[in-house]
Amino acid sequence: MKRIFLSLSIAAAPFLLAQKVVGLEIKEPQKKEQPAVISKDKVKMYNDNFQKFVIAVQSSDRAAVDQLLSDKVKEIVTDDVLKKVKEGIDPSQKLEVSKVGYYVTMDGSSHPNIKYKYAGDSTSQEVVSAVFEDGGKILGVMPVKKEP
Repeated sequence: MKRIFLSLSIAAAPFLLAQKVVGLEIKEPQKKEQPAVISKDKVKMYNDNFQKFVIAVQSSDRAAVDQLLSDKVKEIVTDDVLKKVKEGIDPSQKLEVSKVGYYVTMDGSSHPNIKYKYAGDSTSQEVVSAVFEDGGKILGVMPVKKEP
C-alpha cells in the first residue's frame, strides 16, 4: 500500500507543482520588409538577363551561362541541371513576363521572382519561374512540369 501511495505521489507531483504563466508575450525581431512592387527598370534588367540565359542554355554555351548565374549557385549547377532547364523551355516560342513578385528562400531572405508564360498563350499558364539577386544575377530557374 505504501508503494502505491509513493508511486501516485511521484506521478502527481509535476501536476501539483506546475505553475500557470500569465501575460507572457513573445516578441519577434522586426524584419525589414521588401516593397511589394519591383520597379520597371529592374524588371527589364532581370528579363534581359533571363532572355540571355535562355539563349545561352539553348545553344549549350556554358561560359555565357556562368556569367549570368549567381556565385552562390555556380558550383551546384551541373550540365544535367542545365539540360533539364533546356528541356523545360520550348525554344520555338517567345517568353513574356506573366507575374512579378518576391520569392522567400529557406534562410528567410526575399529575392525578386519573375514568372514567365509563352507569348500569345490564351491559357496563361506559367511555363518557368526565375529568381534573381538584386544585382541581376540568376539564383534559380524552375520550369513548371508539363501535364500530359
